[in-house]
Amino acid sequence: MAEFSVIGKRLPMVDAPEKVTGAGIYTDDMALPGMLVGKILHSPHAHARIRSIDTRKAEALPGVRAVVTGREFPNKYGILPIGHDETAFATDKARYIGDNVAGVAAVSEEVARQALELIEVDYEVLPAWFDSEEAMKAESNWLHDDKPNNIEKEYHHAFGDVEAALATADVVRSQRFVCPEVNHAAMEPHSTLAHFEDGRITVWSSTQVPYYLHRTLANVLGMPMKQIRVIKPLIGGGFGAKSEVCPIEVQAACLSRKAGAPVKVTYTREEVFYAHRGRPHQIVEITLGAKRDGRITAAKARIIQDGGAYCGYGPVTILYSGALLGAMYDIANMQFDGYRVLTNKPACGAMRGHGTVNTRFAFESLLDMVAEELGIDPVEMRQRNLLRPPCLTVNQLRVTSYGYPECIEKVAAKSRWTEKKGKLPFGKGIGFAGSHYVSGAANAIVRAQMPHTTINLQADRDGTVTVFSGASEIGQGSDTIQVQLVAEELGIDLNRVKLVAADTGRTPVDLGSYSSRVTFMAGNACLDAARNLKKQVFGAMAKRWGVPADELASRDGRVFHRNGTSVSFGEAVAAAIEELGELKATGTYTPPVEAQGGKFKGAGVGPSPSYSYSAQAVEVTVDPETGEVKVDRITVAHDCGRALNPITVEGQVIGSVWMGLGQAVQEEMLYNQGRLMNPTMLEYKVASTLESPPVDTIIVESIDPEGPLGAKEAGEGSLAATIPALANAVYDAVGVRITTLPLTPEKILRALREKEKQKAGKNGGAR
Repeated sequence: MAEFSVIGKRLPMVDAPEKVTGAGIYTDDMALPGMLVGKILHSPHAHARIRSIDTRKAEALPGVRAVVTGREFPNKYGILPIGHDETAFATDKARYIGDNVAGVAAVSEEVARQALELIEVDYEVLPAWFDSEEAMKAESNWLHDDKPNNIEKEYHHAFGDVEAALATADVVRSQRFVCPEVNHAAMEPHSTLAHFEDGRITVWSSTQVPYYLHRTLANVLGMPMKQIRVIKPLIGGGFGAKSEVCPIEVQAACLSRKAGAPVKVTYTREEVFYAHRGRPHQIVEITLGAKRDGRITAAKARIIQDGGAYCGYGPVTILYSGALLGAMYDIANMQFDGYRVLTNKPACGAMRGHGTVNTRFAFESLLDMVAEELGIDPVEMRQRNLLRPPCLTVNQLRVTSYGYPECIEKVAAKSRWTEKKGKLPFGKGIGFAGSHYVSGAANAIVRAQMPHTTINLQADRDGTVTVFSGASEIGQGSDTIQVQLVAEELGIDLNRVKLVAADTGRTPVDLGSYSSRVTFMAGNACLDAARNLKKQVFGAMAKRWGVPADELASRDGRVFHRNGTSVSFGEAVAAAIEELGELKATGTYTPPVEAQGGKFKGAGVGPSPSYSYSAQAVEVTVDPETGEVKVDRITVAHDCGRALNPITVEGQVIGSVWMGLGQAVQEEMLYNQGRLMNPTMLEYKVASTLESPPVDTIIVESIDPEGPLGAKEAGEGSLAATIPALANAVYDAVGVRITTLPLTPEKILRALREKEKQKAGKNGGAR
């Protein structure tokens, strides 16, 4: 194994001091002279045509500086080029309770709230659709006139000969799984501060995608991008909620432009829930075929996804659900039919493990059911269906590194699987499951020939190097990783590397923090930039010493020749600046063409430069009298390629497991005719420290051939395995299979009583 100076070391995050001391600045902490408070008027109706809006009374209220409606900023936008169906404020009709109708900027929050009450809206209430399967049958009153039957997108993929493979399988099992909506529930609510002045606008926002926000603002405001600047302050949790442009961001900008003053809009917690963009309600109907030896012959899935009122990430979300059936196991025949359906509820979008979590719950649960029917241990079942990388899956996903086998082995050993599976007392159980995820999307959202990430470096005479990166740190540790990689490549201490990030006025383009792309893509760009900088330094010193540049090296803060001659890195940098006038370098990363997938419709979603892998064993205690589940321990192994910083890897893996646990046992957005019934942190139950079990974390290093120093994804891939592993553990504990989330005590108790009733009926019939 290569020796590194800072890579692989357990180092604290570079932004830790300002966060733990409270010195860090988040968007809602910011204030500017003359700043106004922005508030948004939301629709009380799930589906209603807007006949008219009268804002005169609100505009006349003392202290009100601007009132904005949709007709003033009608340009449509969306995160995807094929899904521009949103406006800053509704222009024709409201499509869900909470939809954005108008905005107010005033001198105080109290005045802004009073102004909202004075806005008169004439609504024509329309029939609404709240169930995705019913919405697909709609013959009229569609949410969007250009989307017949409320179907946003549908995809039909078939690889191999699925029907023939199922016909020749020894076991064929089908099952329907239902997963409700869940929300990111980040601690920091959405917040945006916009300042329009002298024909230019600066926007500070809690965003994961500064570049996409920059582009969207140019479109909505009708301004050149050069007159717009987007800055990302610290973020208090994103998890995907802030990975597309949120209405609040364009609304604040519209209000600031009209008022000619700074305007800050911060959502209440209820507004955060209605803004949503979380994991969608999904119906997953899945079929697996297998031979007697446990080899999977075919997988077939039909997935109906309730997307809410707008497109958002819709096509990507539904495509991920099907595409990532592949790249996990060796499946030669695969079919996917996916439907993204519009309903009169808040729009769903990207959430940690985007698109894959619910499908993996269904697949890994059904895999256990098939294994039981075949009489094969669930761990052994998975081991009999492993890929053999490097390889191309049946749906043309390229797998370069594959630590899943080692993950399985280590989890089975650490959890003492063979000693516990099927051998624990009634009420005690252990379950197993696997999952995986992308290391960034191989294909960009924007339709442009540009690097996915660009990094600029600038070295000063004292040897300090500044990294200019457009990537967004959202708590995952990406700032730290970029600094580590630059320091490692240049052979200098971490404290000699500074970082300027996520400011479109100062930093180059990065496509954002989503799909676990930053470490892989920005990391590779950092190495490229550092190597280009090092070439200039070595070139200058080679001239001074009269030696070939390729005989120089840099380590421990010094540049040296193999004959022993050396100078400090700072002296070498000063020499290069003296020769060149300044010392700057650029690095970029674009995924290789081989990683970009096939040519069929929808092939662009799913391909990645690399995939991570995770295996988990969950141990539970189920009270058969109440159905209550207590998670006793979770053992997880995650293949992250190379652990550039084990602390950040472990933190991300444990965070993923914790979020999966919440979705598994308690999280659910509850609606009544389109009205969200639990839109606060009091009613929406996320797992607390009281529900968090011990998590044994094992890092598996497969050393990816294309990742930065071998690294790949660590932030999302472990989430999806937690849910089916827990469901499989409940089955092992009490013998009931729950196929709808969350796995509540009520569902388990109902299933136990039904099982007892069936058992009693069989016994009665025998007598």
